[in-house]
Amino acid sequence: MHLFRSMATLVSITGASLILVGCGQKSGQQKETITTSTDSELTTVDPSKTTAVGTFNVLNNVDEGLVRLGKDSRVEPGIATSSTVSKDGKTYTFHLRKNAKWSNGDPVTAHDFVYSWRRTLNPKTASQYGYLFSGIKNADKIQNKKAPVSSLGIKANGDYQLTVTLEQRIPYFKLLMGFPVFFPQDSKTVQKYGSQYGTSAKTQVYNGPFTLTQWTGTNLNWTLKKNPTYWDKKHVKLDNVKFNVTKDPSTGLNLFNENKLDMAQLSATQAKQMKNNKDLISRKQSSNYYIALNQKNKVFKNLKIRQAMSMIINRPMLANKVIGGGAINNDSFVSKDLAVSPKDGSDFTQDVTAPTSMGYHPAEAKQLFKQGLQEVGRKSLHFTLLNSDTYDQKQLSEYLQSALEKLPGLHVTLNNIPGRVILSRQADHQFQATVANWFADFSDPITFLNILTSTNPSNISQWKNAEYDRLIDASNNDDGGNAEARWNDMVKAQNLALKDQAIIPLYQSGEKWLVKKSVKGVIYNTAGANYNFKDASVK
Repeated sequence: MHLFRSMATLVSITGASLILVGCGQKSGQQKETITTSTDSELTTVDPSKTTAVGTFNVLNNVDEGLVRLGKDSRVEPGIATSSTVSKDGKTYTFHLRKNAKWSNGDPVTAHDFVYSWRRTLNPKTASQYGYLFSGIKNADKIQNKKAPVSSLGIKANGDYQLTVTLEQRIPYFKLLMGFPVFFPQDSKTVQKYGSQYGTSAKTQVYNGPFTLTQWTGTNLNWTLKKNPTYWDKKHVKLDNVKFNVTKDPSTGLNLFNENKLDMAQLSATQAKQMKNNKDLISRKQSSNYYIALNQKNKVFKNLKIRQAMSMIINRPMLANKVIGGGAINNDSFVSKDLAVSPKDGSDFTQDVTAPTSMGYHPAEAKQLFKQGLQEVGRKSLHFTLLNSDTYDQKQLSEYLQSALEKLPGLHVTLNNIPGRVILSRQADHQFQATVANWFADFSDPITFLNILTSTNPSNISQWKNAEYDRLIDASNNDDGGNAEARWNDMVKAQNLALKDQAIIPLYQSGEKWLVKKSVKGVIYNTAGANYNFKDASVK
């Protein structure tokens, strides 16, 4: 998923991630409010169309799927009270609660899940997340327009029983069910608002702990309000979670010091200055920030040019000095601390072999760049680097410009634009080079590796490699039931993508926060929708 943020907090675009900053209040006997800040605006709350982590964080609190993901991504009951799975792992039956309602009073039924999944997969919807349904019966055929949407392996058995049929065992299936793309949608509301559906708070309905209010579709503030129709409302303690877009971390820090925010994300400089502050905490993120080069451009099809641009970047300095805030140099596309080997429990990144081009080798980079220019018949290269306009991403852009222009004959122009625009530009491949990011949708390496396949809508660099596609297909299909074989497929695929410089990985992000002691119970997960406010409170 993309993060607007620093890409929604920082999308991706995709999730922050969501930059969460809040000010806790209790007024009256039961009123509890957290005021938070985020550095990127909302673009849509249509679960079939968004790719932004900030939006997924909102959807995770205003809607609910078959399951909810609690602390450490633990699967907990959501709209489904229970489920069973066949011995071969290919058929799931979910039993839905009968007291779940939408905020307009409609009951939440199995038909809402069938409708939502079919809508997302329908090629007419043009969802960038349809690939996540791969492995569900006929999902790939539907995406490729070789089967009707009605053939998808999901069936409502009456109003409160749902059957999902898979083509092969999916090890992370229950985790997927906790991701907003798989949440239900109210068909009556979609049809009522048509193209305006999800473009403002009033053109959507909600079945989760909160409802979205006060968002017009373009304004820079909105509120999550406790949902009086939510089936488990008695356990929701907060009355409101208020969001305000604040792109400059110095503003957030000032508001925190004035007791107007409960949680404030810090810049690298701020974090260093406050390293001994008792309110300072760290949040890991399952993410990767990278440069995507539009490989429809002849120049960027040249491997030596891509490798040279990678080798001229000092990643340790970039992570520690420029970005900070817990960012790390990963030498990988898949994030660290996301998944462990079924064989020996080692982290996925330990099995990956980083090529020379992932290291800092300025002399070799200059030589390679010169050779690459000669191969494409150029003496120099000038391109524009697109990135979001948040504080930390402007800092990143300036560093990259300085580093890349050390390559003889290369000139880089910077273009930092709002998050709502950059996602659209990236999706439409309207860029020469861009800083992008990907935040894990669930705790499995495939959440990163899938997006580099040649037909994936999120493959914004448009890199293509038949062997890579074969390995990912094998991990999702033939080897899906063999944990070690599947793991080896993914390791080989990652090594291939890094060696061929499919993208230029930069760093894995982290966050440093100041958090007031009064805020309790906010659940943060590194993968998927990061924030869950259902159990949060102000003490």
